[in-house]
Amino acid sequence: MISASPRPAFEAGLGFALDPYQHHALDALDAGQSVLVAAPTGSGKTIVAEYAIRLALSTGGKSFYTTPLKALSNQKYQDLVRIHGAENVGLLTGDNAVNGNAPIVVMTTEVLRNMIYAESNALDGLRYVVLDEVHYLQNRYRGAVWEEVIIHLPRTVDLVCLSATVSNAEEFADWIRTVRGETTAIIEERRPVELTNLYAVGERGLDRIHLLPTFMPGPGGELRPNAEASRLDARGATRVRGSRGGRPRSRLYTPRRVELVELLAEQAMLPAIAFIFSRAACNDAVKQCLDAGLRLTSSEERRELRGIAESRMSALSEEDLVALGHDDWRAGFEAGIASHHAGMVPPMKEAVEEGFAAGLVKVVFATETLSLGINMPARSVVIEKLSKFTGEHHEFLTPGEYTQLTGRAGRRGIDDVGYAIVCWSPFVPFDQVAGLASRRSYALTSSFRPTYNMAANLVARYPAEMAHHLLNLSFAQYRADRDVVALERQLERNRESLERQQAAATCELGDLAEYRELIGARDAARRDPGHGAKITEAIDTLRPGDVIETRRGGGRAVVLKHEGSRGGSRVLALGSSRAVFKLGPGDFDGPPTPIATVELPKPYAPRSSAYRKDLVAAMRSVRAKTVDRATRRDGNDEREERERRIAKHPVASCPQLSVHLKAATGGERLERDVARLERRVRSRSESLARQFDRVLRVIESWGYVDGWELTDAGHLLARLYSECDLLLAEALRIGLLDGMTEPELAAFVSSFTYERRGPEDGALAPVHWPTSRVAKRSRELERLWRDLSANEDDAGLPETRAPNPGLAAAMHAWAAGKSLTEVLDDDDDLTGGDFVRHVKQVIDLLHQIGDVAPNEQTADRARDAARACFRGVVAASSLLRP
Repeated sequence: MISASPRPAFEAGLGFALDPYQHHALDALDAGQSVLVAAPTGSGKTIVAEYAIRLALSTGGKSFYTTPLKALSNQKYQDLVRIHGAENVGLLTGDNAVNGNAPIVVMTTEVLRNMIYAESNALDGLRYVVLDEVHYLQNRYRGAVWEEVIIHLPRTVDLVCLSATVSNAEEFADWIRTVRGETTAIIEERRPVELTNLYAVGERGLDRIHLLPTFMPGPGGELRPNAEASRLDARGATRVRGSRGGRPRSRLYTPRRVELVELLAEQAMLPAIAFIFSRAACNDAVKQCLDAGLRLTSSEERRELRGIAESRMSALSEEDLVALGHDDWRAGFEAGIASHHAGMVPPMKEAVEEGFAAGLVKVVFATETLSLGINMPARSVVIEKLSKFTGEHHEFLTPGEYTQLTGRAGRRGIDDVGYAIVCWSPFVPFDQVAGLASRRSYALTSSFRPTYNMAANLVARYPAEMAHHLLNLSFAQYRADRDVVALERQLERNRESLERQQAAATCELGDLAEYRELIGARDAARRDPGHGAKITEAIDTLRPGDVIETRRGGGRAVVLKHEGSRGGSRVLALGSSRAVFKLGPGDFDGPPTPIATVELPKPYAPRSSAYRKDLVAAMRSVRAKTVDRATRRDGNDEREERERRIAKHPVASCPQLSVHLKAATGGERLERDVARLERRVRSRSESLARQFDRVLRVIESWGYVDGWELTDAGHLLARLYSECDLLLAEALRIGLLDGMTEPELAAFVSSFTYERRGPEDGALAPVHWPTSRVAKRSRELERLWRDLSANEDDAGLPETRAPNPGLAAAMHAWAAGKSLTEVLDDDDDLTGGDFVRHVKQVIDLLHQIGDVAPNEQTADRARDAARACFRGVVAASSLLRP
């Protein structure tokens, strides 16, 4: 029988004394209050959550533990099972539904939000909700979910909000108190393990790198930026004669990864996490260490790591392991050196996490995603650069991001001190490094805004007056008027930048806008499925030995062999530069036609340099045959005329053309940014309730609301949770998803979830369409999106993200049963981890469609498509492991 007063037994069972802030938090829970606990990473915030769970159990009530990430939910589920037993703990995520009626249920925050809107019976008897990583509510895309939960949960439920250290914790707690009742803010700024900030600098001519304290005690004992480090940084301006042509170069350099790992090992500062804001660079770092002969593990540790790897990879086939580069990954893993980023499949990341937690993996090169949630403390944290690429431009780390990254440094109960090491950079002066390290917290902001789905659910659940009142209770509204000055400053800077870009985009030789229109028309024609089909047909007729003209490999290439692919035929070719490469429809402006034929040397050995040399010589020795002009043009008169106009345009000869084009593209982006900022400034004088009214007008004009009542379509919208909620609802309503096969449905649905990584906007059409039906429906969807976007612009609302079918071919192939090797081989930019994550997102949406689609056949096929996609590496990446 569980005691009705669990506090004494709870504290006795911990085996260690609570910190004062933890006592304060438990006192507040005993008094029947909600709590906000803002404390550094690793300081023991979850003790408060575990006590709330005990309180709920002691009174026969239930508790929900929510997290922002599925991986974090899985980890927390396993922790709670070890404490309370599997029969008392459940898990609800997009991947797993385990024991959902248990008294303790771990879930992602979105699952709880959906339960609230659906008025689920699972909320009956709920006593506490833990909102772990609650500072995630400022996330641009998903943060609104946290505010929806806080606002809409029954008032009988108390909250345990766990947050990183933020400078406005009291303000945030005041808001929760306004919304939900008595709430206590518990703020702990002291780290459980002291943090020492270090500055790593390489200097030419020395056999080791400098590792200097970032701060030193001043005359009064206060910490000040290290004067020695500042002087050393100043020496970086002194340049020495280099070895290449006598060019001067800096005396200082950014420490090389291998020498930094060696120094950390020598100084007993391992294990370490080195944050590098690039997936490819993380993988390169592991390879550099291995190539340098670094091995950080003993034979016994290698055996243990081998066992972890085999256990985690057991559900993957040999073919999948080859496709994922398993052998190279395992070589580094067993040497105690690994990478960790979103491009890796979950079993590999989980193996790294397990090996690191066990002290077997000594160095992990990671992207910033590791800084959130997953429990992987280290003795040292290395930050290679203080700037990161956001997808559009480079941004300097914020104090909050720096605090989040360095929060991993120092293992409680193991280390007396943790180390945060920043590497020297010629672009970041030392005083900027010291300034960032000295600021320990940041202000929590809000990303809340009314969405179409939210509006439908408010209409369904509340009278109009109450719905408006609830929106005005949001944290966004609470601090709405505080940011106007900063926004005005940013708007002024963007307008000045726009003027500079527009000036740089002006060409004295002609009309650049006209030239860009010609290029745009050409690019649109290349994306046209009919144009692509002609090119594909021409590729199919090529034979080994045919010489063709191409944009790659020196302008001319000889076909070696055909290689089938999901998106159309490809050929393996040898260019006149002796490079071997694949050529597909995207590599040709028009249908390729042989201009000569050569005999391929025997035996066939394209990897041999002698073979390539002989074949290139043969290709150059033959005379290009005359190709019938009518055949060559193959209906491409319009294309040739367009190319002629592009080539003859006066701007085409401008030596600064690339500069002008880049400036014009940047100017368009800045124009969008200026318009967006202007709307934001205007919106600060308007309430969220008025924004909600504009959302209502849009869905009313589209037939989802009639007065203050949902139509049948409105009830469908209320059950769809997607960034493209209204667009998806309308596509379902007009039948765009009807009559498709399961692979076609998976391909089409991926348009609603897929976002391309990189600086450029995602293309509205992929290079290869899996079927003509998917191509036709996608064009109809694009027209639908344009109509919606125009309505949103008229209403002054943010634009719904454009559907992006860039994953359509891969999803079609996967749902049709193609292997992981075939899918990844056909897309050089797609990693195993990205693919698994995208497929899981598509599966989630297919399940939703299976629940709400008006057409029964479409609903059945959506469920079947989800099952077809949940296999192989995707299923293995969703397994719960002890």
